[in-house]
Amino acid sequence: MLRSVAAIALPNVAPFELGVACEVFGIDRRDTGGPAFDFTICGIEPGVVPTKGAGYSIVVEHGLEATQDVDLVIVPAYGEADEVPEVVLDALRAAHARGAWVLSICSGSFALGYAGLLDGRQCTTHWMYTDEMSRRFPEARLNPAVLYVDDEHVITSAGTAAGIDACLHLVRRELGAAAASAIARRMVVPPHRDGGQAQYVDTPLPCDADTLAPLLAWMVENLEEELSVPDLAARAFVSERTFARRFRAETGTTPAAWVTRQRVVRAQEMLERSDAGIEEIARLCGFGTAAVLRHHFARTLGTSPQAYRRTFAPTPVS
Repeated sequence: MLRSVAAIALPNVAPFELGVACEVFGIDRRDTGGPAFDFTICGIEPGVVPTKGAGYSIVVEHGLEATQDVDLVIVPAYGEADEVPEVVLDALRAAHARGAWVLSICSGSFALGYAGLLDGRQCTTHWMYTDEMSRRFPEARLNPAVLYVDDEHVITSAGTAAGIDACLHLVRRELGAAAASAIARRMVVPPHRDGGQAQYVDTPLPCDADTLAPLLAWMVENLEEELSVPDLAARAFVSERTFARRFRAETGTTPAAWVTRQRVVRAQEMLERSDAGIEEIARLCGFGTAAVLRHHFARTLGTSPQAYRRTFAPTPVS
């Protein structure tokens, strides 16, 4: 049961991301049917903690001992994702080892990476930091295209608003939908956005892979083709079974799922940058029909092509 929470305010903590933790877990919601948590903000030691780009500092009354018995430890975004003191990493490792939840918001995921908590686990971070995160933590199974990831009591989230989604996801998982909805109503935010919804990033998913990189690049350039497993295996000069096994090993997903995600990204680009109709976009992206495009767009992004265009097209289109 989730009852007690500690948020670690590292030097140059991001005020909004820290505020997300305070808003979800630091306010007694029992008057409107929600939960109340034993919530603490702590630092490396008690005292003044500077904030990131806000022009003010905060004073914390507790040191890292506040993380020793809580059910959840949160690391909001901080600084420039530099290394953090070993005492912080020890606190994160100890919390996870005894079964507590550990949750990061935005670039707070780097602290989890330095603690070794992301090795072999699926995770995410803000799309601006994915290249750096991959470089620093090569053993992490980074997915740059989702809002948040829940993997074995380690939750990582993307940008600012995704931190709200991740926190509400954990409340829902531990205390039920009614508790999460009560908090969301007070915050005037959606009670649930699935973690698999993609971040709105400007570029397609990367095509780096050990042996399949040339094929992946070709696939991106030919999304309007059928791109069946038999055809792709033949192009890679391997059997279908070997191709499927190698594809999952190098991309972390199936050929069909990878192609679908790339087609959705291509559709996003066309909706943002062209005035092509939905049927034409569906054809050029390989979905065939507008109905199929709408289906995959809704399942992947939680919205419709038309709504996406209204939000992200720089000028009105017909």
